[in-house]
Amino acid sequence: MLNIFTLTNGRLVQEEIGSLEELARFTPIWVDLEDPSADEKRWIAEHFELVIPQDAVDEDIEESARFYAEDNGELHIRTDFLIADPDNPRQVRVAFIVNQSSPQARSRGVLFSIHNESVPALRLVRMRARRMPGLIDDAKDVLLALLDGDTEYCADALRDIYDELETASRQVLDNNVTDEVASSVLATIARQEDLNGRIRRNMMDTRRAIGFLMRSKLLDAEQFGDAREILRDIDSLDGHTTFLFDKINFLMDATLAFININQNKIIKLFSVAAVALLPPTLIASVYGMNFVNMPEIEWTWGYPYSLALMVCSALVPMWYFRRRGWLK
Repeated sequence: MLNIFTLTNGRLVQEEIGSLEELARFTPIWVDLEDPSADEKRWIAEHFELVIPQDAVDEDIEESARFYAEDNGELHIRTDFLIADPDNPRQVRVAFIVNQSSPQARSRGVLFSIHNESVPALRLVRMRARRMPGLIDDAKDVLLALLDGDTEYCADALRDIYDELETASRQVLDNNVTDEVASSVLATIARQEDLNGRIRRNMMDTRRAIGFLMRSKLLDAEQFGDAREILRDIDSLDGHTTFLFDKINFLMDATLAFININQNKIIKLFSVAAVALLPPTLIASVYGMNFVNMPEIEWTWGYPYSLALMVCSALVPMWYFRRRGWLK
């Protein structure tokens, strides 16, 4: 899918392109390619004289190939964007190319973004730029806005983690934590720990991308200040991720402790039952010996007496254990 964005009265206007002729009618400031086809890449190459690398969104590229500048002034940035899907949280590789050398780029430049699936942070920037005139002025503003949108999206994801862990905390600190509740809490904690780690990694990637932009010396004074603001926001999010890691570890330890307590209760019941059944076992062993004159044979009430004695010998220890509270 090929979408272009033009500036009209300070607002971003989106157009979906279906042919090279349609593309030639516009002067975009941002070209977004979501899972681009071979034809769409060919249109970009013919119209903008820009060849999109085949490995633009590959995951196994070298670190040195993630941030670099071409001799003609093109900036290439490959960074990860977060998708906080509750069922499948993940990062999506997005490749950015800032082109200021082609005739179609003019003075504002053109930002190209390439990705294989829809990214929530990009949708957030589109909506914001349509509603807030003057937010975007050139291609570098679009790139900074996208990186800032990813930071805000991560902040929203952290807030959701706080809410999920708050619910888990109430369940763990309840007086009656069953094995089913503990299992549910452990699953919640594991999901939030995974998402928190992805957010921390994503923030590290965004910090590196912004650092590369600042070192490229292509940002003006206002854009440089905006980049520093984004870095400060990322630093504040790092503190939250650290706190969440500590909270997750506490909830994990507390949940495992309650699981151990529940298991100890079961072991205690078996221990109490084993001790309580020792006297009846002793009596049964004595009456089961091969005497010459067996009492239960010579005495009519021998068998009922032995059985009653075994029951009484079991009830006395159970009464004692219950009085001491060991059966609770």
